[in-house]
Amino acid sequence: MTPRHATRIILPAGRSRLLVACLLLGLLGLVARAAYLQGMHHGFLQQKGESRYSRVLEMSAHRGMITDRHGEPLAISTPVESVWSSPQDMNATPEQLKKLASLIEMDAQEIRRRLNEPSHGARRDFVYLKRHLSPEVAAKVVELNLPGVFLKREYRRYYPAGELTAHMLGFTDIDDKGQEGIELAWQDELAGKPGSRRVIKDRKGRIVEDVESIRAPRSGQNIALSIDSKIQYLAYRELKQAVEANKAKAGGIVVLDAQTGELLALVNLPAYNPNNRARMSGARARNRALTDVFEPGSTLKPFTIAAALEAGGVKPDTVFETAPGTFTIGRATIRDAHKEDSLTVAQVIQKSSNVGSAKIALSLPPQTLWEMLSDSGFGVSTGSGFPGEVAGRLRPYRTWRPIEQATMSYGHGIAVSLLQLARAYTLFSAEGELKSVSLLKLDAPAAGKQVISRDTALAVSKMLEMVAQPGGTAPRAQVSGYRVAGKTGTAHKLEGNGYAKNRYLSTFVGYAPASSPRFVIAVMLDEPSAGQYFGGAVAAPVFSQVMAGALRMRNVPYDAPANNVMSFKAVPELKSDV
Repeated sequence: MTPRHATRIILPAGRSRLLVACLLLGLLGLVARAAYLQGMHHGFLQQKGESRYSRVLEMSAHRGMITDRHGEPLAISTPVESVWSSPQDMNATPEQLKKLASLIEMDAQEIRRRLNEPSHGARRDFVYLKRHLSPEVAAKVVELNLPGVFLKREYRRYYPAGELTAHMLGFTDIDDKGQEGIELAWQDELAGKPGSRRVIKDRKGRIVEDVESIRAPRSGQNIALSIDSKIQYLAYRELKQAVEANKAKAGGIVVLDAQTGELLALVNLPAYNPNNRARMSGARARNRALTDVFEPGSTLKPFTIAAALEAGGVKPDTVFETAPGTFTIGRATIRDAHKEDSLTVAQVIQKSSNVGSAKIALSLPPQTLWEMLSDSGFGVSTGSGFPGEVAGRLRPYRTWRPIEQATMSYGHGIAVSLLQLARAYTLFSAEGELKSVSLLKLDAPAAGKQVISRDTALAVSKMLEMVAQPGGTAPRAQVSGYRVAGKTGTAHKLEGNGYAKNRYLSTFVGYAPASSPRFVIAVMLDEPSAGQYFGGAVAAPVFSQVMAGALRMRNVPYDAPANNVMSFKAVPELKSDV
């Protein structure tokens, strides 16, 4: 066999020189670029370094405190720690990750999922692992000394009064933003402005130096509510006892300052604990006094009487025939449970006669009655600023039929909120002036609106005093040492296209001392089912207890003998079968 000879290829000399030249040019380019970056454009390298080792961290701001009118804290923010991670710096062993998961009560797989979850196609550099840890747990997380795992100072809202003020204050979410009530309504004022700081991390992701404070956090404003904590507690205690004793479905109470219109207490039951909302449901969370409406029943009769007195068609001693205790309009019949042959206008209020009220209403043009109800604040919001407050329902008078005008005179066919009803009674406690409602503490009383004359207001006020006197429907509304004025109400609840036969809504609205009113209190019990359901039997006692306590707290002078409370049988609450 002959050996095979390898073919020798000779390359042109110019090609090798070209290759050497290219390499030299590349080397010179690198030298020039390095000189440029080091000497002239050094900010570029600094920026790249900072992007790997410098971070800007947000500094949480302190949310403003909410207090009552005396400075007692109702909502405060307490510092807590939250655990976060920088996924690109996270370098924990499976055993370390397991310990971390155990401390923060999370599954290790869930931690891995959060760390690897992309954001806009790229890996995130900030991921919350657990929010709002106790100081003890936070300290144990620090002891793990995990690269890429850090603590962040945040604030958690705490409500010292718990469910006593839950419906008024509302609550915040995990980011400390208002979700309900005052917290939501005044979110912009309460919320602070977060700050930021620049830090340097080492190659393991640990913060080794605070470089600068870019923007200092700014705390939110403190807010002083009109609420009086002592009266709030008193109202809560008495309403809760009444709801339980009468086996009511729900209840509400509103206390207003009769002179300024400030809201001193607002309670709804059932309630919830804003510090632990695990059991909170829609029914418990509703602020019924502002967001629910109901037919007010006989508590609306004083406005019918006021309209008639203003029109000049009647006087307090004008007599109306009410025999035989019924009044038929078309196919409908209005009934009085307590039959009387005739009643004066004042007695129509005292004995709560539906027949008398209907006849007085029909003696007026529909527009006159509508204007009285509208000017008294029905059908419009009170302007309190509370989120979700309803305006109620007052239909245009042009659509009224005679039977509707008659039934509206005693609170059927109209829907109001408990706050609206309480505010409307300032007409009679403030000599004809409708007060503006304020949820915040006022430095000076806000201007009201004169709706009826002083003479009319005083005349109706005297009639309302008769309700708690012999022959009236509310003996249990009396307060020792004080003259009381008010009105009972008992209404069948709506059911389908008509009214439920055995489901009632019981109310009492009044004020005291009648000679110089200081407080207006409205009480409502929804579906009392323990045997009693008249407003004078279930709502008036709550009014009496809360009013007595509030008057003593403020050291209001007596305007009646200490033994003025009389025992007598209440006139049966009157209702309609229409």
